[in-house]
Amino acid sequence: MDYLNGMSVYLGEWRGLAMTALHVVLILGLAWLALRLSRKGLARVRARMQADIDDLERIKRLNTLEQVFRYVIGVVIILVSGMLVLSELGISIAPILAAAGVLGIAIGFGAQSLVKDYFNGLFLLLENQVRQGDVVHVADKAGLVEEMTLRYIRLRDAEGSVHYVPNGSITSVTNRSRGFAYAVMEVGVAYREDLDEVFAVIREVGAAMRADPELADKIEEDIEINGVDQWADSALIVRSRFKVKPLEQWTVRRAFLYRLKKAFDAAGIEIPYPHVTVYAGEGKHGDAPPLPIRLQRAKD
Repeated sequence: MDYLNGMSVYLGEWRGLAMTALHVVLILGLAWLALRLSRKGLARVRARMQADIDDLERIKRLNTLEQVFRYVIGVVIILVSGMLVLSELGISIAPILAAAGVLGIAIGFGAQSLVKDYFNGLFLLLENQVRQGDVVHVADKAGLVEEMTLRYIRLRDAEGSVHYVPNGSITSVTNRSRGFAYAVMEVGVAYREDLDEVFAVIREVGAAMRADPELADKIEEDIEINGVDQWADSALIVRSRFKVKPLEQWTVRRAFLYRLKKAFDAAGIEIPYPHVTVYAGEGKHGDAPPLPIRLQRAKD
C-alpha cells in the first residue's frame, strides 16, 4: 500500500513537471510564432503602403518605422513570454516587478544618458529628422544611415568606417538627402580674363551636361551662375551651382569640373596659380643694393 502511494506521488510529480515543461515549450513556441508573424505583418503593411507611393522620401520613412516597430514589438514579446515562463516555473513575478521598479529608479539616476538616448531617438523618429538611407551629419560624424534605433544611429562614412552615434549626443541634424540638393562649384580664373566669356563657357558646359543622358536625370534645373564671389590673391572666384536630386551633388560637381577644365583649355582661359611678387629688403637708411636676378638658360 505504501508502495502504491509512493508511486502515485512520484507519478504525480513527474506529471506536474511534464505539464510545466509542456507549458514552457508552448509559451516559447507562441513567442517565436508571434515574433515571426509580427515581422511578416509589418513587412506586408509596409509593402502595401509603399505600393502606390513614388516618393523615395516616404519610402525611406516607412522602412525606418518598420525597423523601429519591429524592435519595440520584439522587446515586448520577449518580456511578456519571459514573465509567463517564470510564472509557470513557480517563481512569483510580483517581487521581481517590485524590485525592478526600485532598480529602475536607481538605474534612472545612474543611467540618465541611456534614458536620454531613448527619448531623443523617439523624437528624432516622430519628427522625421533622420531615416534609414539618408546621408546626415550628426555629432561631428557624417555618413549613410544604415540603421536607426531608439538608442543609436549607425553611420557608414565615405571610407567605409562605421560610427555608432548615441541619440542622446545629437543636438543638431544636417540631412543631405531631403527633397533636393545643390552642387556648388567655385572656380578661379585669372584677373585678365573677360568675365562675360567665362560665364558663356560655364553656361555651355552646363547645357551640355543637361543634354547628356547619363546626367540629365540627376540635374533638375539649368546651371545658375551667382557671379564673382570674391577677389582672391591671384584669381577671381566665380560661383555657380546646379539644383540636383538628393545625393547626386557630388557626382554632378565632379563631372562639371572635369568638363569645365577641358572647356577652359580649349578657350584659352587661364586657371591661375598663386602669384608672388618679391621685393628686396631695405636697410634703415634705404641704401640697400637692388636684388640681383640672373636668368640662366637650361643646359641640354
